[in-house]
Amino acid sequence: MNLLEKNNHDEEKKQKTGTMKNLWKQSNSLTVILMGVILILLLCIIVLLLVLPGKAKSDEQSSNDALQQSITDYAYEQKQNDNLANKPDTGAIVVDSSDVVTKDETKDIETSEAVVEETSEPVSETVDKTAIVVDVEDESDVSYTKEFILNEMLPYFADNNLNAVWDLAHLKRYVKLSASLENTDNYYYMGGVDSDGLPDGTGLAIYEKNTYYYGSWSHGVRSGDGRWYRFYIDPIGQPTTKKKYQAHSYSGQWANDLPNGEGAEHYDVDITQLEVRERILQNVVGNFTNGLYDGELYANTVDYTGNVEEWSGTAHNGVFDLWRDVSAIGECSVWQKSEDTSVYMDIMEEDNKNQGMTEMLDLNPEQ
Repeated sequence: MNLLEKNNHDEEKKQKTGTMKNLWKQSNSLTVILMGVILILLLCIIVLLLVLPGKAKSDEQSSNDALQQSITDYAYEQKQNDNLANKPDTGAIVVDSSDVVTKDETKDIETSEAVVEETSEPVSETVDKTAIVVDVEDESDVSYTKEFILNEMLPYFADNNLNAVWDLAHLKRYVKLSASLENTDNYYYMGGVDSDGLPDGTGLAIYEKNTYYYGSWSHGVRSGDGRWYRFYIDPIGQPTTKKKYQAHSYSGQWANDLPNGEGAEHYDVDITQLEVRERILQNVVGNFTNGLYDGELYANTVDYTGNVEEWSGTAHNGVFDLWRDVSAIGECSVWQKSEDTSVYMDIMEEDNKNQGMTEMLDLNPEQ
């Protein structure tokens, strides 16, 4: 190889070496760029994985909340539309349910869902409730109108949910509404009416002295099947007193605005307020005529230990037949013990008259 060829060969070798170095440098730069892009993509994927589940959960919660609110609103709307719109009349102040002012859900009382079934047999359980006014509302809250109160109570009477009725009746708004009727012949009513605007069909009435009637009406008087309740509640602002009787009720047939026909009288009793060896009537089942015992009757008593005993008796227009002669001190044996017919329960001779729903007839003071 001559000198010129050698020089050319060396020059070509240098050019090739330079080209290889350039290619290597370019390759390293591309690798770095690709690694950076891959790293950024990985970071983006990680961020999305962290954010999307939280957003999905939030959207799901929002959807559930909206659904629950819709269900609540629908249920309340249905409840508000359950009753008939009526016109006022003398004596029976008929309340129009369409004028009800709605309340915030957080102010509604929580009531038991247990339904107390009606029975023609005496009920032996003693009450475990306390007759105390529950102050859960603002006394000046104008939205607690008589329309609201009647519309709130009526569905629980219709369902025979007596636990809920008890709870509501002891709220201040109910006690105040009843007290507003004191010493009047008026009552507030919601339900069916006739062409004259008088209670007719099925409806609920609130009277003075924390008294209620729910059931059948005919042209302004209680007639048919109905339930009457009176709760013994101390007036607002006065100390709470402990009572042996906490409530009084009658369930059965009505005519001429009074118990007439088969029915059952019941007292809610707090046995802790009974004296030692004391027993009192808790239930009387049988026939009533104009509110008085009339015919064969069955009763049960409860004593200070909670022991329940069954009795029988016969009355005619509120006067009992006697099982034996009047005693020397004027005691009349009016009830005979079912399990031991040699045992009797007595009342005084002067009391053997007008026996029955005397409280309803205003023949006996409130317990």
